[in-house]
Amino acid sequence: MQEHGLEAPAVEAERRPGPVRRRRRSGLAGRFANRLVRAAVLVAIVPLVLTLIYCLPFVHPVSTLMLADLATLRGYERQWTPLEEAGRNVIHSVMMSEDGQFCSHRGIDLGELKAAINEALSGERTRGASTIPMQTVKNLYLWPGRSFLRKAIEAPLAIYLDAVMPKHRIMEIYLNIAEWGPGIYGVEAAAQHYFGRPSRDLSRREAALLAVTLPNPSERNPAQPSAALRRLASVVEARAQRAGGYVGCLGST
Repeated sequence: MQEHGLEAPAVEAERRPGPVRRRRRSGLAGRFANRLVRAAVLVAIVPLVLTLIYCLPFVHPVSTLMLADLATLRGYERQWTPLEEAGRNVIHSVMMSEDGQFCSHRGIDLGELKAAINEALSGERTRGASTIPMQTVKNLYLWPGRSFLRKAIEAPLAIYLDAVMPKHRIMEIYLNIAEWGPGIYGVEAAAQHYFGRPSRDLSRREAALLAVTLPNPSERNPAQPSAALRRLASVVEARAQRAGGYVGCLGST
């Protein structure tokens, strides 16, 4: 009887996870958590390092959409063009259409952002509020489509981009990676595709039509504009003619 009484607790103890097994499980969980943290840190560091590399004028960055086109074997059209050769008409039109305060803000237009937040809170249809630095980091590092997660990542990256990269270079990269239609990237490829001439030779009207195509290049065709697109282009064309000090950070372009 005593032997039976001694054996029962021993069997029960074998069935319960011992300290060694618990330590092993906690060790595996700890290693997995460490790997996740390291992966997250790596993902966060990559854009910071690439941004510094992209400051170099001889580096020609590509966008995530361009990489996707390559990965799916679709290919794309893009002719890298220095900002000085892109043409004043298209530079001024894009700036006045996409980000009129480009030269004065530090990556984020706080006034536009506040207005967009107020509209969202009141249930109204929100404006974009994306600056050219925000769109540049989105094109370089993030994904298309609207989401609060992407915006939360995009904003600090835009501030960092604006802090370390000259405005001239930001505009140059943006104009060379922006999508102007399926497989068409950069202002030079767009000018050649839609109007059959270099971007520096575009008229004010043609430049304005290209600029107002940017928010929705999959549905807007600057070579065959709708009446609404022509009206938008007229507004942008007028603003570009009066750009003056708004484009002062780009020098003589």
